[in-house]
Amino acid sequence: MELLLTLDRRGGAGAVPLHTQLERQLRERIRAGRLEHGTRLPATRELAQRLGVSRGVVVEAYAQLTAEGYLTTRRGGGTLVAAAARTTRPPAPAPARRGEPADFHPGLPDLTSFPRVAWARSLRTVARELPDAAFGYPDPCGAAALRSALAGYLGRARGVAAEPGRLFVTSGLTQGLALLARALVRRGARRVAVEDPGFFVHRVVLAHAGLEVVPVAVDEHGLRTDLLARVEADAVLVTPAHQAPLGGVLRAARRDALLLWAERRDALVIEDDYDAEYRYDRDPVGAVQGLAPERVAYLGCASKVLSPALRLGWMALPSAWSEPVALEKTLDDLGTPLLDQHAFADFIERGELDRHLRRMHPRYRARRATLVAELARELPEWRVAGVAAGFGVVALPPPQTDERALVAAAARRGLVLHGLADYRVRAGPPGVVLGIGNVTEAALARAVKQIAGAYEEAA
Repeated sequence: MELLLTLDRRGGAGAVPLHTQLERQLRERIRAGRLEHGTRLPATRELAQRLGVSRGVVVEAYAQLTAEGYLTTRRGGGTLVAAAARTTRPPAPAPARRGEPADFHPGLPDLTSFPRVAWARSLRTVARELPDAAFGYPDPCGAAALRSALAGYLGRARGVAAEPGRLFVTSGLTQGLALLARALVRRGARRVAVEDPGFFVHRVVLAHAGLEVVPVAVDEHGLRTDLLARVEADAVLVTPAHQAPLGGVLRAARRDALLLWAERRDALVIEDDYDAEYRYDRDPVGAVQGLAPERVAYLGCASKVLSPALRLGWMALPSAWSEPVALEKTLDDLGTPLLDQHAFADFIERGELDRHLRRMHPRYRARRATLVAELARELPEWRVAGVAAGFGVVALPPPQTDERALVAAAARRGLVLHGLADYRVRAGPPGVVLGIGNVTEAALARAVKQIAGAYEEAA
């Protein structure tokens, strides 16, 4: 057993004896709970050798702590921390009440439904079968096995046109965007157009890289490309399959206009395809990247399809951007953890990802339907925006509603609501984004009643 113990051997007037120093340090660790009851301490001879002191120093310290009730000895079992030893460890927090959501977080899938058994099987498989050489430094751009598996999956499920060599594996979608932003700056880019409202974290990432963020309004059909045409920017970040957060789908004419704008300006389109697998009213639309692979950088991640805890993302890049982004990825972290990459590749190749998506699709659809029905019953003057897709429902109260007061009133009832003001660059009508991914249907029904009470209070 390793113990972090330090003894002051300087001696002199007022020096504390070594056995007293040892007593104090062990006593403090036991009282603080860092040495739990039942922990077996090193034998006196062994600890004396480690500390470079005589055995008598340790024997005397152990004897004093035993007399105080902190330690106990057992024949043949050595010296242990006594079960009755006092501890100042703070009590564990009370478990959260099940079924009652505290947070309508719109970016979370159902965390209770993570396919633990299938994922563990993939982890065991790769840990057992990977060659020794695979445990060295990974390819910063991603494991060949995962890039190949992703190329197949994205091609058939999202219409992405990308060879494995054009795919990059990242530690989440946010890292991919940060890499692209830095590569843009190194190439002289200065301005990036973004959807307004849009995901605020992305704006922070772009600004942190040194880019000026230019807001472009959206409506029920996604990005207003007529307004984009007036913008002088070097790139544009869009969520065409399911606009975040308002939920519109970029119609075909606007997709054409978007790509025409990018061609005329020699600009890069950055496509965030964050939850496009989940469309409930019809089949999902394909990725814009499939229409212009040399003009669009496609970004996706495992956060919505599996879990944000995996920290796995991917990019399909135009050929001109492969080398600059590869340099940024190498300098950033030398590569995403390899075992997780190989496990995900195995997970995809065995069909587990497809099975998981098929299993979750009706569950999320039912939750969304429940939330929409409860909103219509409890708050009939509210309107639901966007198509039936994804994990977030945008609920729009009457225009005169004080969004800040509504969010505050909900917080007093134990609910965390995400107001549209957090997503906006420019001021706009009030609204809240309600996540359904990690909330049960019964909890959704109860929470909507609480929202109705908060709305009445804020009126």
